[in-house]
Amino acid sequence: MKIHTLDTGLFKLDGGAMFGVVPRSMWQKLSPPDANNMCTWAMRCLLVEDGNKLVLIDNGLGDKTDEKLRGHLYLHGDDTLEKSLQKLGFTSADITDVFLTHLHFDHCGGSVVRRPDGALQTAFANATYWSNAAHWDWATQPNAREKASFLSENILPIQASGQLKFVDPAVGAPAELPQFSELIFADGHTEKMMVPVMRYKGRMLAYMADLLPSIGHIPLPYVMSYDMRPLVTLGEKEAVLRRAAEENWVLLLEHDPLNEACTVQLTDKGVRLAETLRVADL
Repeated sequence: MKIHTLDTGLFKLDGGAMFGVVPRSMWQKLSPPDANNMCTWAMRCLLVEDGNKLVLIDNGLGDKTDEKLRGHLYLHGDDTLEKSLQKLGFTSADITDVFLTHLHFDHCGGSVVRRPDGALQTAFANATYWSNAAHWDWATQPNAREKASFLSENILPIQASGQLKFVDPAVGAPAELPQFSELIFADGHTEKMMVPVMRYKGRMLAYMADLLPSIGHIPLPYVMSYDMRPLVTLGEKEAVLRRAAEENWVLLLEHDPLNEACTVQLTDKGVRLAETLRVADL
């Protein structure tokens, strides 16, 4: 099995929103803001190559975003999902499975493309798309606070394609995805976000999605204002980070613009950063 990180571009979000109740005087040391209080974040996806399986975990924003949203997000950088796949010698047609941690636009926007005639279709014609029923219902019948993060153009065409399958939380990782040792379901950021855990080169790797966006979010109170249930996030994060420290997991970071992955350690101040590393160096 081989695991590759895929850079799909950079965007900006308000620093205060990204760090919640933590004051700017503290978080700006971790993520320096621009004059508009905006901080740069990555949209880093994962590709798992295993025999005849090529599993893509999340897929970034995609390229069909309207100009209004693009302006709000200050998209920049030269990386795209297509370019990153090509560097590894793959195309979208090679993807066998698309695993979506959750359906916020910056995680699933690349799932669907717009054809020249304006019609929408799935970007990975030969792939099975994986979500779970509870999160799918949450995303397709969104609450008013989270509605702007769930764009129907990114979601409904997947179901219409017939390529969608649901993971059963009671069962965990499906047999069709043996690359996953475990799935952790988290309800703080959004309903039933999925964190896949894999064994790789003798280490356990967890793709943290929005449970841990960056190394700056390791201290427990550093919880995003975007989270629907911040106190639930705090508890979920504490449990996963403590386990990661005790079992020496590698945590894969989707939004950290500088660091692909990290390990954590237990200290007298709680769980803290141990080291940063690259997946290619494992």
